Amino acid sequence: MSSEFVSRMEDVLDLYSQPVDQKRPLVCFDEKLCQLIKNVNQPILPKAKTQEKSGKVGKIDYEYERNGTGNLFAFLAPYLGWRHIQVIHRSTVVDFAHCMKELVNIHFPEASVIRLVLDNLNTHTIAALYEVFEPAEARRIAKKLEIHHTPKHGS
Repeated sequence: MSSEFVSRMEDVLDLYSQPVDQKRPLVCFDEKLCQLIKNVNQPILPKAKTQEKSGKVGKIDYEYERNGTGNLFAFLAPYLGWRHIQVIHRSTVVDFAHCMKELVNIHFPEASVIRLVLDNLNTHTIAALYEVFEPAEARRIAKKLEIHHTPKHGS
């Protein structure tokens, strides 16, 4: 293992071992590309009385239609018991920047700083904020984020 890998892993592990702090929440952010599917046939639901008496459940056909792809953005604050998932059609610098603004403004507006764990995707940078927002707004958001990157191939 490289010294950079070990250093980043120790940084993240040290972060996870710190006590819970409402003013400095620990939030992990990741994303995943997912195939979107749509049912071809309508599910068959049992009649309410039948379900109560027999315990029968509905039937869903295995056949589906491909319906493009979507991107799941996941915000997780495991020590606070909080999570937020967004489904977006793409994953760009603009999408990432808007997610960070939402994290700061909506989900943790009272936090002095958000300790944020990110992987090394090329869009996961403070520079993304400056590409999308005016400099003053980008700086305001950036000052609320304390970024910790996972080791490459270690997220």
